[in-house]
Amino acid sequence: RAKGDFDTLATSPKKTKSATKSTRQRSPSPSPSKVSNIPQILSRDLAKLSPHNEWIDLKIPPHELRPSATLTTGQCFNWMVVKHDEFGKCVDGNEILSQQSAWGTHDAKEWVGPLKNRVYSIRETPTTTEFRLLHGPNDGAKEHLEQYFRLETELAPLYDDWSRADARLAKIASCIPGVRILRQDPVECMFSFICSSNNNIPRITKMLSSFREKYGIYLMDIPTRINGDDGDDESPCIGSMSLFSFPTLSSLASANEDELREMGLGYRARYIVDTRDLLLKRGGEDHLMKLRSMQDSQAVQDELVKFSGIGRKVADCVALFSLDQDDAIPVDVHVQHIASRDYDPTVFDGAKSITPTIYKRVGDLFRDRFQTYAGWAHSLLFVAELPSFRAVLPPDLLNEMDEWREYEKQKKAVAKKT
Repeated sequence: RAKGDFDTLATSPKKTKSATKSTRQRSPSPSPSKVSNIPQILSRDLAKLSPHNEWIDLKIPPHELRPSATLTTGQCFNWMVVKHDEFGKCVDGNEILSQQSAWGTHDAKEWVGPLKNRVYSIRETPTTTEFRLLHGPNDGAKEHLEQYFRLETELAPLYDDWSRADARLAKIASCIPGVRILRQDPVECMFSFICSSNNNIPRITKMLSSFREKYGIYLMDIPTRINGDDGDDESPCIGSMSLFSFPTLSSLASANEDELREMGLGYRARYIVDTRDLLLKRGGEDHLMKLRSMQDSQAVQDELVKFSGIGRKVADCVALFSLDQDDAIPVDVHVQHIASRDYDPTVFDGAKSITPTIYKRVGDLFRDRFQTYAGWAHSLLFVAELPSFRAVLPPDLLNEMDEWREYEKQKKAVAKKT
């Protein structure tokens, strides 16, 4: 996953429009010191869009799906938190709490984002998950979302299996239910994670917003407000954000490296162009769909790393989050720390970087322990490390995490002196 997954950062909308001006203006990249100036999406404003489309219940209990632990924890980059403008008041007997940001904020309850040619609003309730279609065809909308969340895979038995294999995960499972792996569009997932390399969440989001705007199809505008606005419908702070579909390979045919660099993709521009060309040569999306049908995640990784800008970690992210390779383990320094702390303190073996041998060894630690859907189990453990989930974890786990961070900090300090 990208750098920044362990930070509580606000997402930046792609575009805003002042109510007193007819031209749209780009919003700046967010910074922690300027969060109050970031346009926010309010639930009451979204409710005015497509009012004929009602909320539809996916009829999926919390132990099978919690969007709050799935949508904004590093798997994808297209969902934005929707805030409620009646903080502290009760709706349907439940108090509405303020959310901090879109990334790893476990107490968020509503999100909006584009999937293919549709725009969905997703709402988490104490008993189920609901959705409302804001744009796109109604026919097949529910089935599309069910496939996206992979609801055909029953999660509760997996949680039970993993808990029997790992006492520490069992504690986490009791606190963080419903962490699922998504089935994303493989082309979107591939290019998104090429942009994620050596990057942080706000910059990835901004890059992909520009990418969608330039090469995707316009879907709709959604209203925004400046954080702290009193909610007055006549407020001059009301703006809008334009949502676009993710580009298809055919729509990327005209893209060139200079153009992509001007959009802020930097050295990744060459990766995008080269990967597009090779993917088209190999059959386009059909090639990726063939990889989805393969039963060997290592073979899928070997195939994906042939594309420009895709190393082992990005390959495993694409494999796990879009190609149904359920025992793929994306390994970065954070996952390596989990493996070192909880399973094998010698796994790094004094190395200063994650070599191919260490990468496989770390992945095997998870695969050997969790015999079914190891990539899903790994993601549950990853989510538990996010700072915003600390509030739901038991004190003994928090103490372990803090002690390990202090140990790692001291070890690095000693290494610098030697």
